[in-house]
Amino acid sequence: MNHPTKNSTPAKNKTVSLVLGSGGARGLAHIGVIRCLEEKGYQICSISGCSMGALIGGLYATGKLDAYEDWLKQLSKTELLGLIDVSWNSSGLIKGEKLFNKLADFLGDVQIEDLDIAYTAVATDIDHEKEVWLQTGLLHKAIRASISLPMIFTPYEHHGMTLIDGGVLNPVPIAPTFSDHNDLIIAVNLGGKPQDKVQETPENDKQNSSESSDWLGHLNGITDTIKDFFVEKFGQQKDKSIGLDWDVLDISNRAFDSMQNTIARQKLASYPPDFTIDIPRNACGMLEFNQVERMVKLGYEQAEKALSTRPGN
Repeated sequence: MNHPTKNSTPAKNKTVSLVLGSGGARGLAHIGVIRCLEEKGYQICSISGCSMGALIGGLYATGKLDAYEDWLKQLSKTELLGLIDVSWNSSGLIKGEKLFNKLADFLGDVQIEDLDIAYTAVATDIDHEKEVWLQTGLLHKAIRASISLPMIFTPYEHHGMTLIDGGVLNPVPIAPTFSDHNDLIIAVNLGGKPQDKVQETPENDKQNSSESSDWLGHLNGITDTIKDFFVEKFGQQKDKSIGLDWDVLDISNRAFDSMQNTIARQKLASYPPDFTIDIPRNACGMLEFNQVERMVKLGYEQAEKALSTRPGN
């Protein structure tokens, strides 16, 4: 999966426009979807993504997806805290400069127009209330704009526009693929029907216990990490004096998630792709980036299930 070149596997030989939706940490499932498509011989010739979908799609297009996944799995608490540059204004909790500089290190100064596959990152122009399709320029800057989750990351200024997360207006950006001449449009919707709770078994209990011993097991995504940042840097009292209500932040993220899921269903009903791969919206929290292996596995399984409806799979 290191290079998005044409797959020589004779199993399918179908060209694909891949639409990668937004939904925070659930977007880790995109990695599993891509692996499933490649193993089955599909040729990913075009990617349209927003937010986490833009990030995973961009990493794939540059052949850096495996390296990113490995880095994320091995990231220590100290390293993660070091990437958090807290913003002291009201436009977002994190400036994102350190985190996105790390992303730029992964991607390099790659221009979107120089990629081997067509690529679109979708962002939202908050001032003019419209979608923006980023199809030229530096890839890492396009991703930075598309992934600016409200309240978490500060907006990104780009060519005179104030851009935020593309999922605000279009969580499953199918429209950029309409001009493609590929065999199939495959969309990954991160707001799928909720899955039933997995019943705990002694084996699961043991695994959960093992995971909780790792520092990531104690985090509920980036929100708790920000709390840790304030406690480590300023002490518990200073953390309280900041005046941030973490319950309000959590509810705001849930509200944004609900909004995206509703819009996604409407978009998919209006412009149905050839295949929709649904990731249950309760598979993990929007900010639970500690669920890498489980979400990659889920993405693979859901892709395999959806693609099995095509004869010959």
